[in-house]
Amino acid sequence: MSDAGWTLHPRLAADSVTIGDLPLSRLLLANDARYPWTILVPRRVGIREIHALSEADQLLLLRESMRLSKVLMEVFTPTKLNIAALGNVVPQLHVHHIARYDTDPAWPAPVWGRLPALDYEPAVRDATIERLRAAVGLGSA
Repeated sequence: MSDAGWTLHPRLAADSVTIGDLPLSRLLLANDARYPWTILVPRRVGIREIHALSEADQLLLLRESMRLSKVLMEVFTPTKLNIAALGNVVPQLHVHHIARYDTDPAWPAPVWGRLPALDYEPAVRDATIERLRAAVGLGSA
């Protein structure tokens, strides 16, 4: 299936930075330095729910999610990994992967709405993106 005509939702574009493209999904880094927070967005037009993807794309999304989960656990060694596809604000299908620590400011509650996002220092953001690109197998930008 082609991703022709697909665009990233403006809210996701405003709240994140692109890490790179996996076979199905665009991988994003959320603009909140408090948490190692990534987002997978399948590049399919008009998809709001996982079950609306083709069966092949459902499996590919699961594989990408598991690959990303392993990377986040290895790179950041969090206490817990939160994975969620809420879509209450942004209808475009996207799956959050958030590395959580029992010392983070929202623990043990969800991160949404707890504190305003804390911008990354540009050098820290860029280093985080390069670290994730390498760990996921995307190479350098």
